[in-house]
Formats: sequence, C-alpha cells, structure tokens
Amino acid sequence: MKTKDRIVQASLELFNQQGERNVTTNHIAAHLNMSPGNLYYHFRNKEDIIRSIFQEYRAHLEANIQPYEAQQVDLALLTSYFDSIFNLMWRFRFLYANMVDILNRDAKLQSEYIEVQSQVLDRIVLIFNQLHQEGLLTLSQSQLPILADTIKLTVSCWISYRLSQSSETEITQPQVYEGLQRVLMVFKAYASPAAQADIEALQRHYAVKTLMPA
Repeated sequence: MKTKDRIVQASLELFNQQGERNVTTNHIAAHLNMSPGNLYYHFRNKEDIIRSIFQEYRAHLEANIQPYEAQQVDLALLTSYFDSIFNLMWRFRFLYANMVDILNRDAKLQSEYIEVQSQVLDRIVLIFNQLHQEGLLTLSQSQLPILADTIKLTVSCWISYRLSQSSETEITQPQVYEGLQRVLMVFKAYASPAAQADIEALQRHYAVKTLMPA
C-alpha cells in the first residue's frame, strides 16, 4: 500500500475510534511510526486528510446508491441497499458523529458535501419512483422526495443522536444497526401490502444484528 493510502486508512481508523476532534496529525504519524515531516510531505494538514477520506466516502455513495436495472425487486435487492447504508454509516462513522463541525472548518468540503448530498437525494428519489411503479410504495409520487429526504435525514443524524443520549464516546456496530431499524420503520409505514413481508423479514434480519456483542 502506498504511503499516502496508509495515512488515509490509519486516519480513518483513528478518527472512528477516538473521535476526529481528539486526533492530530502528530497522533497519526506516531500511529504509523513515521515522522510528522513525512506525513506533511503527503498532506498539508488534517483537513487535507479528511478531504481524501471524503473522496472515498463519495465513491462509496456513487457505487452503491444507484437505481436498479433489469431485475425484479425482491428481498435480496432490498437487503443489498440496506447493507450499503449500514456499511456507509459504520465505515465513515466519525463523519456522521461530527459532520457539522468538520464542514464549518472547511468551506470547500462543505460545498462538495452539499453537492454530493443533493445527488444522493436525487438517486434515492429515482429508486423510490421505481418502487412506486412496482406497486411497493403506497404514498403519492409527489410525496416520494419527502420520504427520500426523511430516510436520508435519519441516516445522517442517527450516530450523532445516539452518542448524545449517553456518556459513551464511541458508537458500536449494534447501535448503528439500531439506526438501520429506524430507517426500516419509516420505510415500512409507506410500503404496500405486497412489500410488507419483505420489510418484516429485513426487520427480523437486522434485529438479530442489534443484539451482537459490542
């Protein structure tokens, strides 16, 4: 692995474990057994590292949050979408825990984040339109963007909300799966009778994961 990639992955690990606010470039360099000067050769500062992590986050979104093509909607397809949501929340959990502060420090990143989130919302609306055409969502087509934005809101805010409800400083995988259950609860409220069985199967599937050891 290239040194630059090692720095990005180590930073992501430390930000997730210790909280981005608590990690400096010196901590990252020490974790990698390299001099601060070597780190600064690749990245000017911590914000520069965060921007690189954000590009990985963006690539994950673009690869996994896409309308489906030429396949029937079934439990496997829905599971794939919800697994993608979980993987996003878990892999980049430090972003969700401290997004407002991170964006307030970096106007360029904030602009890119807003652009990416707008694109994600458009894709979710397209997916929901497909589900509506398949008869799997019962609300009117004009309400689909509101449902899409509500789902996105739940995903975006769950980790920071969960951390604010206790003295814990680190989110666990079962707690992230609890957030996924909230998303399913919202989704189920607007699912047609034809989709209810699959949604309930997903709820049982992810309920087991909320009971995993932390």
